[in-house]
Amino acid sequence: MDIIRCIVVDDEPLPLELMEDYIRKTPFLKLVGTYSSPIEALSVVTKDHVDLAFLDIQMTEINGLQLSQLLKNRCKVIFTTAYPQYALNGFELDAVDYLLKPVSFERFLQSIGKAKELIAPETRIEIPVKKVDFSPQTIFVKTGQKIVQVAIDDILYIEGLREYIAIHTQHGKIITLQTFKKTEESLPPGRFIRVHKSYLVAFDKISSIEKGQLFIQRKGIPIGEVYREAFFLAIRQRNFL
Repeated sequence: MDIIRCIVVDDEPLPLELMEDYIRKTPFLKLVGTYSSPIEALSVVTKDHVDLAFLDIQMTEINGLQLSQLLKNRCKVIFTTAYPQYALNGFELDAVDYLLKPVSFERFLQSIGKAKELIAPETRIEIPVKKVDFSPQTIFVKTGQKIVQVAIDDILYIEGLREYIAIHTQHGKIITLQTFKKTEESLPPGRFIRVHKSYLVAFDKISSIEKGQLFIQRKGIPIGEVYREAFFLAIRQRNFL
């Protein structure tokens, strides 16, 4: 089994102790050291072999985002912070994952699993298999006195508007009294994601992400705090498929 050598950098003692405990419980992880000083941690990484660094973001001397840039190409990084607003920064810095404190052991293991794939990928022999897509290509939606068929490829995003929803497509907007939940359940899994209590978006229609919102055909859609971590995690997972 490949051993992943880790460090933890945090200027608060309790998170340091928690991450140290999690690392010691994981058989294929080896703790190189814990550090309250980012500068000290940087010195260690430049002299010793480190595979993975757990970095807090808000620290004295330099913050975790700055430290991550200094560690680039030396080791992989997982951010641990109490502040979800830095998730986009972490994504842009190509971090393995972004953990919100307090970090559960289950969430820690999920993150480590991703790191393990990146640091020590197993050699695999893949046999090409023709994939057959059995997911639905259209959905039927009641609007007014009629039922219309909507191509799933045409859907840009779905917007909740109090007593009804609006399905925004390449060809216009469809208003229906169908519930948000029922519409979401009728869509093929993996192609759409909830980013706000009032918005469900098509992954392949997102053109950009900036300052807490995403854009689809110049339409800015807010990314709700409740959905932020799951959204950026889903993007990262899609990148590694």
